[in-house]
Amino acid sequence: MLNFIMQGRYSEAILLLLAIVISLAFHEFGHAWTAKKFGDNTAERAGRLTLNPTAHIEPMGLLMVAIVGFGYAKPVPTDPRNFNSPQASLWISAAGPGMNLILAFISINLLVAGNVFQIAFLMQEGAQIFLQLMAFINLILMLFNLLPLGPLDGHYILPYFLSRNAGYKYLQWNAQYGSIALFSLIALSIIGLPIFSFLMNAASTMASYLVIF
Repeated sequence: MLNFIMQGRYSEAILLLLAIVISLAFHEFGHAWTAKKFGDNTAERAGRLTLNPTAHIEPMGLLMVAIVGFGYAKPVPTDPRNFNSPQASLWISAAGPGMNLILAFISINLLVAGNVFQIAFLMQEGAQIFLQLMAFINLILMLFNLLPLGPLDGHYILPYFLSRNAGYKYLQWNAQYGSIALFSLIALSIIGLPIFSFLMNAASTMASYLVIF
């Protein structure tokens, strides 16, 4: 976003900010909605069962997105004591990235449909740029959050695919070193090393498989 501003591309910077805010709000709403379905209304009582971005956006996290390209929203609170399924944590964690996948799917297909069916308002430059940004931002958010490091959603998901002993050891390791590893990778990326280039490549590849037209 900072690059857009420095280049004087203010309208694109605004569209990017809008795409990020919407994407983060849907991501966190996905967690909150799924938690309620699994018996925990902690997020609802905290005012997080909403698509209103002001309930989910963390100002400092959003500022970080604008400046360095990485940031965060407010974590959705949950109470595992209320869960009505042993797999609740898996599905609640997967719901955020899953919501991003749905938004990417919708954005990509609206973009393609506009060109295929010559839908005027979808062919406008602003709409095209916004849908492209929405698709890319949501695929990146999905893939990034599935990394099993630190507080990211992936660290809740991975243990379900490991043996009990391996899962326990992984959780111990992540509690000690996961956040350090994640922030180290982010720092290396900020200074110019293509640490997360595989996420960009994966997002580009996935986008082609989401088109239904």
